[in-house]
Amino acid sequence: MRHLISPLDLSLEEMDYILTLGQKIMEEPEKYAHVCDGKKLATLFYEPSTRTRLSFEAAMLNMGGKVLGFSSADSSSAAKGESVADTIRVISSYADICAMRHPKEGAPTVASMYSEIPVINAGDGGHNHPTQTLTDLITIKTLMGRLDNLTIGMCGDLKFGRTVHSLINAMVRYTRVRFVLISPKELQIPEYLRKEVLDAGKIDYIETNELEKYMPDLDILYMTRVQRERFFNEEDYIRLKDSFILDASKMQYAKEKMYVLHPLPRVNEISTEVDKDPRAVYFLQAKYGVYVRMALILSLLGLDEKKIFKDSV
Repeated sequence: MRHLISPLDLSLEEMDYILTLGQKIMEEPEKYAHVCDGKKLATLFYEPSTRTRLSFEAAMLNMGGKVLGFSSADSSSAAKGESVADTIRVISSYADICAMRHPKEGAPTVASMYSEIPVINAGDGGHNHPTQTLTDLITIKTLMGRLDNLTIGMCGDLKFGRTVHSLINAMVRYTRVRFVLISPKELQIPEYLRKEVLDAGKIDYIETNELEKYMPDLDILYMTRVQRERFFNEEDYIRLKDSFILDASKMQYAKEKMYVLHPLPRVNEISTEVDKDPRAVYFLQAKYGVYVRMALILSLLGLDEKKIFKDSV
């Protein structure tokens, strides 16, 4: 039995297999319409979510499976004080696989220690968001045709942004990847990520607070919102929330085939006028997330293509 808590839980070969399978599903979704008949996915979301929770549900339903779960801690026994360990013990009797989002870093890890079914981390605090990373990777791979030899700009909240942390951890495994880390000083990437991942891996990166200056160099611009829920006081949030806003005037500096990604939700860090630009792919990115989660669910359930289609192979 396998769990997915961090992107690093997958070898590079396993990650590439899931991305390739996701692209196959994207091309022929009807072929996979019944591969999870009789299977159930539990969605345990202790924190608000739209795309992640619904994309997991859509992924399972698209494959003929069923879904059960809760969408907030208030609607679960967590409100009564039940531990994550006890919850997952119970859920293991109800479902075949589980996706968990929790505001506390490490909660999905705890769940995996007590679970009898595969646990997928759907986001834990400011730590990891591996399925968003798979979504980002399949988007980049599909649009760029590769995951190596890229200059990736990351802009906004790089300190608390778990999607940024997970994507950096994943992308450093590919060759000739360079990062331009664009943020106010207060929201720079955590020190451990700088030292233990970028510096230790001798990865080419720069830290800056100038977006326009580096726009012409980028192959990918990964925008993030400044997250109010991660701040300890409202004053700091208000001071930093409008640090970087991507608009049409800034897009003029970008390459013809530079793509803008965003894990969503967007607040005001990307002007709605950018939505009309064909290089703005964040809504397409959300669509791709369903396909790659379908591939991940199949992989963790041990349903590889040879097993699924054994009668037609």
